[in-house]
Amino acid sequence: MSSEASDTLDQAMVRSSGLDTLLRDLTDRAVQEVPGADACSITVRRAGRLLTLAGSDGMPSGLDLRQYENGSGPCVEAAGTGEEQYSPDLAEESRWPSYTQYALSTGVRCVLAVPIAVEDESGAALNFYGVRAGALGTGRDAARAFAVRSGDAIDVALRIERRRQSAADVRTALLSRSVIDQAVGILMARERIDARIALERLRRVSQDRNIKLRDLCGQLVARVSAPDSRHRK
Repeated sequence: MSSEASDTLDQAMVRSSGLDTLLRDLTDRAVQEVPGADACSITVRRAGRLLTLAGSDGMPSGLDLRQYENGSGPCVEAAGTGEEQYSPDLAEESRWPSYTQYALSTGVRCVLAVPIAVEDESGAALNFYGVRAGALGTGRDAARAFAVRSGDAIDVALRIERRRQSAADVRTALLSRSVIDQAVGILMARERIDARIALERLRRVSQDRNIKLRDLCGQLVARVSAPDSRHRK
């Protein structure tokens, strides 16, 4: 890949406001940089399921999903085996009959799926689609180079996303702990009991009502905090 292409990907990392924006940038850039590519998508296996994280402008709807539903197709194979999959002419392809028929109906004639190494994920691929038979033949080296570069960028983006999610989980946990502590304090004051007994009562009610402890405590705190709560007995 040219240094200009690499610079463009780095710039996309900087200006991206989120994972979705970055990945869409990558797929659009892939179409521009890889000869013969008319569309591009990114497949990643997450939590045991294959997902299309992004698709370039003009990506035929359902093209990847049909592969996931059938459990076969070039991007499924590339993500699962780590081996590149190339079909110069789907009209003569016999490996994925159900997918091939659908792809041809969307106008896709040529497919190249290049595996990419993504940290903490069990499989990923960059998928290129062409509308002419053999269109991607001369672009395979460029596609491989772009896949390597994209893997690095996707790693960084996913790492940032995981950190954001982790921070959100911590905030949620802290808020949950806070509301539970408030509810325990309310019961202690009302019933003149210690914290251990108050928490046990809340947990028992939570189980009996089949409601999360955090939600139960939130309801109790909300009732006590309501403007007219001082008039309630």
